[in-house]
Amino acid sequence: MTDLYYAAACQTDFASPADRSEIGERTARMAQIIEQTIAGYEPFFDVRLLVFPEFAHAVPAYQTVEELHRRLAVELPNEHTDIYEKLARKHGCYIQTGTFLERDPAYPGMVFNSTLLIGPSGILSKYRKVNTWIPWEVHTSPHDIPDYSEELFPVVDTELGKLGVAICYDWLFPESIRQIAFNGAEVIIRVSAYMDPWGTAEPMNWWTLVNRTRALENTTYVVAANQGASLSHYPPFSWPGGSMVVDYDGRILAQADPGSGEKVVVAPIDIARLRTERERRVGHDTRSHLRSEAHDYLQRAYLEPGGGDRIDIDNLRDRIGRARQTKESE
Repeated sequence: MTDLYYAAACQTDFASPADRSEIGERTARMAQIIEQTIAGYEPFFDVRLLVFPEFAHAVPAYQTVEELHRRLAVELPNEHTDIYEKLARKHGCYIQTGTFLERDPAYPGMVFNSTLLIGPSGILSKYRKVNTWIPWEVHTSPHDIPDYSEELFPVVDTELGKLGVAICYDWLFPESIRQIAFNGAEVIIRVSAYMDPWGTAEPMNWWTLVNRTRALENTTYVVAANQGASLSHYPPFSWPGGSMVVDYDGRILAQADPGSGEKVVVAPIDIARLRTERERRVGHDTRSHLRSEAHDYLQRAYLEPGGGDRIDIDNLRDRIGRARQTKESE
């Protein structure tokens, strides 16, 4: 068990790829960032966890599932994840990949927004975004699939502690992050493409506010990598970066200066101290203080599952409308 190590939140600034053939150059640059970060900080401390943003490999640049399948979606694992596996073995590190647009023969006609946790022994977990950014993301959520049998919120017990992950919009749902915490996570990773105006600047600094709040309300570390891509790369959105590491009391341990661009920030993760604090605390231990029976809203259905049907922007809007009617009729 490694009680103290450093985590790196690595933000990228790539142009939106038009085709999957362009993913390789992005993978090569992220592999370079991994090598440079580990070697550059080695005289000072060991960087053992490296986290990359949402859409680092491919952006959902097309509005239909069919076009995403044809142009950008890939199966996992693949030749890109093989490169990360080799680096994890070489350096004894753990890599939370930037997301891929994933196709899976087990779920024909669907595209997932997915990230892998890769360690020295290989692929440790796959996370598929549960709360897709609707109506614009036409990815499938595991929630849409009847009898989906894979773990929605996997947590992996590693030498770095118990690691969980969620993607971007997932973090606006405290229920999702709390589920990861109740699944045992001690470090929760955020793989994100959080754009302006909800990024790092006031008056709507949602990025920092949400990361700090999720950390303190679950007594976990948060390692959050955000896109740093400029407007010219992903119109009509720009992403301000601000990648950060937050401790279990909501303290910011490191944060990239707001503004577009490729940056890496590092900060210590002290798992031994976290475990001591969790064992010691009686006050402000919101996990043990949770009065589950007092909250009945999750017993009602709001956004209905897609049922495995073809997803498009129009039927997403219809589902949102029906969810609103449910909410307003209460």
